[in-house]
Amino acid sequence: MALYVHKYGGSSVADADKIVNVARRIAAVHDAGNQIVTVVSAMGDTTDELIDLAQTVSSEPDPRELDLLLSTGELVSITLLSMALRNLGYDAISLSGPQAGIRTDRTYGRARISQVDPERVRRELDQGRLVIVAGFQGSTPDEDITTLGRGGSDTTAVALAAALEADRCDIYTDVEGIYTADPRVAPKAAKLAHVGYEEMLELAAAGAKMHPRSIELGSVYNVPIYVASSFTDASGTLIHQTSDDGEMEDRIKVTGIAYQTNVAKVTVCGVEDKPGVAAALFEPLAAAGISVDTIVQNTSADRTTTDISFTVTTADLSRALREVSQLKSSFGAGQVMSDETLASVSVVGSGMQNTPGYASRMFRILADGGINIDMITTSEIRISCIINRDKAHEAVRLLHEGFELDEAG
Repeated sequence: MALYVHKYGGSSVADADKIVNVARRIAAVHDAGNQIVTVVSAMGDTTDELIDLAQTVSSEPDPRELDLLLSTGELVSITLLSMALRNLGYDAISLSGPQAGIRTDRTYGRARISQVDPERVRRELDQGRLVIVAGFQGSTPDEDITTLGRGGSDTTAVALAAALEADRCDIYTDVEGIYTADPRVAPKAAKLAHVGYEEMLELAAAGAKMHPRSIELGSVYNVPIYVASSFTDASGTLIHQTSDDGEMEDRIKVTGIAYQTNVAKVTVCGVEDKPGVAAALFEPLAAAGISVDTIVQNTSADRTTTDISFTVTTADLSRALREVSQLKSSFGAGQVMSDETLASVSVVGSGMQNTPGYASRMFRILADGGINIDMITTSEIRISCIINRDKAHEAVRLLHEGFELDEAG
């Protein structure tokens, strides 16, 4: 008997008919002789609607209270799905994140899972039940409710699969898998049959469909992750540990192009060029839960001052500016500037490792397309450029064609 963890996103449970469709899919897996645990997101745009509602009564909602409010969206989904399964004649039970053993730290809004106690879920499975778990949420050691941040239901599903030692974690959404680029932007994008954890982690971090934390968990605990559509029976993409003995042509190809349009840049001008300044700037940002991506430091000709630029998400920009404004006098900074009209575009592929020419090729493609590069960041298998947001989709299409991914299908 196999054990599967399924996750269904908000678009898959957006209304009553779609919830019944998901119930039938779960029942089919059970009828095939398998055990199944299902993680569910809030219906449709419920989370955004709850955030908007909170902001009508408070311009800056208390983080603890906001997390408790947002957690109710998933509770609606799991109870309705459990009811739908019971109506089909199946013994189903819904569990909140804390009831399912999801324990987190105390970082409201983007909590990290500290451990999963699967005892309750195992007990329900042993009684032959279909277990429906609320994604996106957990509880602190003080039993306060936390949420895991955007895409947190993916993380919940993979964490449960790891704790239960499931055979596979299936992520069902409104697309049929992982593509070489967003098919809505690059119409010739091809669906990948499989992709390694390392490449998928870079793609996800650069804006592809999956949440990076879920891929990281899958890699650490070797949980195969299958991404497919809940609306069709088309084959999806398997994210798993890949070997290094592939064909040469596969090894040197770029795997995909990813992009993000929620990029903002902060520049702190005239900072004293001395040891400890960068730490004094970025440690408080980290303590405030603000994630920083690309960082560029430019030292003046006389090596007395430096400008430090870094990127954050547009959602974090106001908090980042507030933190920096409070700090700048302590390290002799001058003006603080920001730009929230940016995007990032990334080329990802394991074949880029130790192989020259990929960066220059990317820069030439963008230059020939009249797209200016603001900042650059790299890893062993990823090159990312910060560009104007208005050029993001065009950049994706140019890079997809320029790296011959249009021919991948």
